[in-house]
Amino acid sequence: MQQIHVDQQHIPKTTLRAVPAAALAPGDVRLKLQSFALTANNVTYAAAGFTLGYWQFFPTGVEGQGQAPVWGVASVSESHSDLLQEGTRLYGFFPMAEEFVITPKAPDAQSRVLTDGAAHRAKLPPVYNNYVRLGASTPAQDHLRCLLQPLLATSWLLYDWLEDNAYFGAEQVVVVSASSKTGLGLCKFLAEAEDAKIQRIGLTSANNRDFVAQNADCDAVLTYDEIESLPQRPTVIVDMAGNAAMTQALHAHLGDNIRHDAAVGTSHWDKFAKLTDLAGTSPQFFSAPAQIAKRWSDWGPGVAEEKISAAWKRIVAEAESWLDVQVHHGLDQAPSIWADLAAGKANPKHGHIIRP
Repeated sequence: MQQIHVDQQHIPKTTLRAVPAAALAPGDVRLKLQSFALTANNVTYAAAGFTLGYWQFFPTGVEGQGQAPVWGVASVSESHSDLLQEGTRLYGFFPMAEEFVITPKAPDAQSRVLTDGAAHRAKLPPVYNNYVRLGASTPAQDHLRCLLQPLLATSWLLYDWLEDNAYFGAEQVVVVSASSKTGLGLCKFLAEAEDAKIQRIGLTSANNRDFVAQNADCDAVLTYDEIESLPQRPTVIVDMAGNAAMTQALHAHLGDNIRHDAAVGTSHWDKFAKLTDLAGTSPQFFSAPAQIAKRWSDWGPGVAEEKISAAWKRIVAEAESWLDVQVHHGLDQAPSIWADLAAGKANPKHGHIIRP
C-alpha cells in the first residue's frame, strides 16, 4: 500500500512511498481511506510536528520522514475486533495513506466514539485519538465534514475561549490570516456574538482581500502592509499565520494596547522565527484540546461537542457561497496540492479532497 511521507526538514517536499501492509494482531482493525481533506491546517501540523508532537501520531520508521495528519473518512476493510465490523465507516485523524491500522477501544460495540488504543498514542491528546462512527451520508457531506468540521471546531473553541475570558478587556479582535478557513470561521462566530462592542478586523494578503471582505463578516479588512492603519485601542490578536515579521510589526504598532496575542497556526510556516524584544505582551500558544477539556469540566461530557456540532453545521449551511470543493482521485494527486499549500499559493475558496 502507499503512503505520502513529508520531509521533516523541508516541508514542501513529499515522497509517495510503497510500504508493506501492516499485519493485524488480535483486536486490530484495518481501515481503507475513502477520502481526506488537504488544507493549510495540515501544513501547520507538519510545521509544528516536533514542537507539538504531530509526528508522533503516525511514525514512518524512516529517518527524517513523517506522515502529516489529515482529517478523513475510512471504512473497515478487515477486522480482528469485536467492536467494529467490516464495512463500518469512521471519521477521524489519519495519515496521508491508502490504509491505516488501529486498535479500537470502546465501552461496547454500540459506542459511537472509539479510541485508537495503540501504545504510541496513549499520551497524545484524546481529541485526536478518537474515531466517530458515521451513519448514511453522501460523498459531498463527507467532503464538507473532512474540510470544515475540524477547522470550524477550532474556530468555535477560539470564539468560546475569547468569550470565556471576556476578550481580555479588548475592544477589537485582529484575526491574522483571515482567509484561512479557521480564521474565516472565527470571524463568522464572532459576528454571532451578542457583544456588539467587539470589532472584528481581518488581516490578509492583498490577493485575498476581496475574498475576506465578501465572506468573513468582518467590520474591516486590512492587508498585511496596512498594519499601521489598525486603530490604537485594546486588542486581542488571533494569529493563524505565524509570520515573525508580521508579529513584530503588529506589536511595534499596537504595543501596550495588545491585551493578548494567541498563536494558533503557522500557515506562513516558512516565515516562522524566534521572536525577541516584542513590544507589549508576548504571544501565547492557544490549545484547542485544553479549551475543550475545560468545557468538559465546566459543562460535563458531550455538551461542548453538541455546541461545536451545531456551530459548524450553521456555517456549512451557507458554505456553497464561499467554498468550491475540488475532488482529486488517487493518492498521487496529493503531493502537488500539498506543495501549493506549503508555498501559500492555494486559492482560499478551494477545498481540496483526496480520494485514495
